[in-house]
Amino acid sequence: MKYFAGLDVSLEQTSVCIVDAGGTVVREMKTASEAAALRTVLENYVEHLERIGLEAGPLSQHFYSELVEAGLPAICVEARHMAQALRAQTLNKTDRNDARGIAQMMRAGLFKVVHVKTERSQRLNVLLRTRKVLKSKLLDVEADLRGVLKNFGLKVGKVTPRSFEARVRELAAFDPFIAAVVEPVLAARPAMREQYDRLHAMLLQVVRHDPVCQRLMTMPGVGAVVALTYRVAIDVPTRFTKSRTVGAHVGLTPRRYQSGEVDWTGRISKAGDPLLRTSLYEAAQVLLTRVARSSPLRSWAMRLAKRRGRKKAVVALARKIGVILHRMCVDGTDFRWEAMTV
Repeated sequence: MKYFAGLDVSLEQTSVCIVDAGGTVVREMKTASEAAALRTVLENYVEHLERIGLEAGPLSQHFYSELVEAGLPAICVEARHMAQALRAQTLNKTDRNDARGIAQMMRAGLFKVVHVKTERSQRLNVLLRTRKVLKSKLLDVEADLRGVLKNFGLKVGKVTPRSFEARVRELAAFDPFIAAVVEPVLAARPAMREQYDRLHAMLLQVVRHDPVCQRLMTMPGVGAVVALTYRVAIDVPTRFTKSRTVGAHVGLTPRRYQSGEVDWTGRISKAGDPLLRTSLYEAAQVLLTRVARSSPLRSWAMRLAKRRGRKKAVVALARKIGVILHRMCVDGTDFRWEAMTV
């Protein structure tokens, strides 16, 4: 007898439902959202379990890895796809019903598998996101200080990172109270800057010893941050059968709706990893505005900008960069500056 399990994972508890090949519920229960507790429940049916489904989420990577390591046939499924399937049920939205619906989808084979990143990529992803958080907070602090002084008609103007604090203290000296208020913020800023520089140095060290990142950086506009972001997000290049599908995976392809006589194309979908999409967009901006050396890729983008506008050209170029980088990963080749002749 084949069994199929569905897990509806939440922070504290996980609803578990196991059904047989005919769709009859074999067991339903709630257990703690801990890998050991889930293994204890599912290992009793390990000889009969065909598939175990759990939606992609914050705890999914950990649970998936633990279940697979224990020899259980776990599958991480796309959350939005599963949500649409569960919404079609004529049942109330509860954890129990969601687990039951996931189990039935596992039995029917109506699910979309999500790639779970390798352990190395998960670790590097922590570095990228932590660095991004610190950078964002640093920019927020500086923007807030500029806004505070602007309320009193004082403009910081163009300054370097080193001269920023001295300039703010100089402007805030007009009022002892304002000077006292901004001083703690200015005192915290160097510590944030120091830790950000530390994380950035770690990132550069990783890229320096990663041959794939070094290869990706031969593409104009692609620096260390973009290369590592792409490396981590794509993770295993061979999971894409065609390089052009990377554009849709990142969310840089237009939406399309077609039904009967209605057929329209909208803006880009913005699906997938937003950090990678932003990085590719920045690489495209750099290639168009800062890279002086001519290349067929840049010439193509410039011609497109004249026909369709600069914004659309940058998005199209970002999509093409993502596709080319994937092909570079698969083929193991550097970027080719000159057009190939046949």
